[in-house]
Amino acid sequence: MAKKRQNDTEEKSVEPGEETVIPTEEVGETVVEEVEAEGVEAEPVVKSPEELLEEKVKAAEAKATENYDRLLRSTAEFDNYKKRSAREFQESKKYANEAFIKQLLPVVDNLERAVESIDDGVDESRQSVIEGVKMTLSEIVKVFDKFHLKPLESEGKPFDPNFHQAVIQEETNEVPENTVVKEMQKGYLLHDRLIRPAMVVVSKAAAENAGENEKAEAE
Repeated sequence: MAKKRQNDTEEKSVEPGEETVIPTEEVGETVVEEVEAEGVEAEPVVKSPEELLEEKVKAAEAKATENYDRLLRSTAEFDNYKKRSAREFQESKKYANEAFIKQLLPVVDNLERAVESIDDGVDESRQSVIEGVKMTLSEIVKVFDKFHLKPLESEGKPFDPNFHQAVIQEETNEVPENTVVKEMQKGYLLHDRLIRPAMVVVSKAAAENAGENEKAEAE
């Protein structure tokens, strides 16, 4: 019995330089463990037709929302453009005659001076000419009124640099200081736009009153 065990021990012992033989069962188990340790790539998930259809519907809805927002912006921009164009057209139509009227104003000024310079004692031979000048001036004023051209009412009003152009100052105590006492040339408004300021004489305090004011301030 002891001899048999010794033989088994000798069979199991391996001489130096010899290869170690591993049983097939142990090799298979080792390979499986290595494969499991490394991991196997998962197969791609195949989506069902319903899922694919749902994704397409969501993409189409997002695109439709984007296009609708773009349409709203384009519509708003076009509406603003139409309003701006209409406003600019009305402005150009409203003041289309401004340049022509400016050229015509000196003619009206001369006609008004001619009428103002007429004496009451004019003989009958010139009376028809005077009447003709007055009628011409009257017709031009009617045309001005038709096209919304209005003369400024300046005399007796406080001096306003937005509408008046001061030519000289006149000392007076009859009106408050910086009051228009005389109109040298009429100013005109076309609708609400000033196309020519009025040339005016502006009042200032008389010398005596100015001295009294300075004395009162000094006290």
